[in-house]
Amino acid sequence: MFKFTAKALACALSLSIAGMAQAAEPITIKFAHVVAEHTPKGQGALLFKKLVDERMDGKVTVQVYPNSSLFGDGKEMEALLLGDVQIIAPSLAKFEHYTKQIQIFDLPFLFNDINAVDRFQQSPEGKALLTSMESKGITGLGYWHNGMKQLSANKKLVEPKDARGLKFRVQASAVLDEQFKALRAAPRKMSFAEVYQGLQTGVVNGAENPYSNIYSQKMHEVQKFITETDHGVLDYMVITNTKFWEGLPEDVRSELTAILAEVTIEVNKQAEALNQKDKQRIIDAGTTEIVTLTPEQREEWREAMRPVWKKFEGEIGADLIKAAEAANQAN
Repeated sequence: MFKFTAKALACALSLSIAGMAQAAEPITIKFAHVVAEHTPKGQGALLFKKLVDERMDGKVTVQVYPNSSLFGDGKEMEALLLGDVQIIAPSLAKFEHYTKQIQIFDLPFLFNDINAVDRFQQSPEGKALLTSMESKGITGLGYWHNGMKQLSANKKLVEPKDARGLKFRVQASAVLDEQFKALRAAPRKMSFAEVYQGLQTGVVNGAENPYSNIYSQKMHEVQKFITETDHGVLDYMVITNTKFWEGLPEDVRSELTAILAEVTIEVNKQAEALNQKDKQRIIDAGTTEIVTLTPEQREEWREAMRPVWKKFEGEIGADLIKAAEAANQAN
């Protein structure tokens, strides 16, 4: 009887030790993105890894895959939903197929500046968008800035009528199509990698980008004018697989949430600093004139594009648009 009991205890102890070893195995998070490591998004992913390593006592390990080294732009969302990667940060324009409400960020001249975007994203309505796709298996963890968009062209754009008849490169977005149609301009869908050549050869006459994109892609070399419109935002949403996220221990999830909030603040500071630095680099290059609009001129552009808001009000929601407008007023 004693031998049986001792054997049983030994077996139980062995199973317990094995269970403890298994419990000690770190949770692996693969963070994949499609940009270079020196960009704000690339730096954000590395900072997230660094802080997790420092603060989570080996409970979680983060593997960062930059520059489409794990999954390309067209495959990363599918990979996330399949559980092959745990965190990605696509541009907001990529979510149109999962929730129409996210189109609010493409509405032209809705936000006055990046501070208004911040206020909206941190509001109850902005935060609700992060969880609006959970039924599709996607949980948003935060917004990372790329920056406010400016209009570039080989014609000086001061009034809305100046854009009439010009061909503008756009991302694949129904809202952005209508934005340029409202100006009686012609939207042309084109991949980001093709924009420089498109502008150089005249396939398109203009584009919309933050200063950092304009400078890094050398678009200022083939565009005579940039009108500082701040007419829209080009941002990312950091997202995870809902099933994976909800399956994490509560303490782990809470600590990761806190770390991501800290990283988001730093990424957004970096993005704003980079845009200002690249704006100055464009000025110093002397190839492009930057046109500054008066408040009255900017309001004229806003009124010219306001019909786009109405067109998508049914899909986005009038209350959500109203909340975004309210964010233009500083508290």
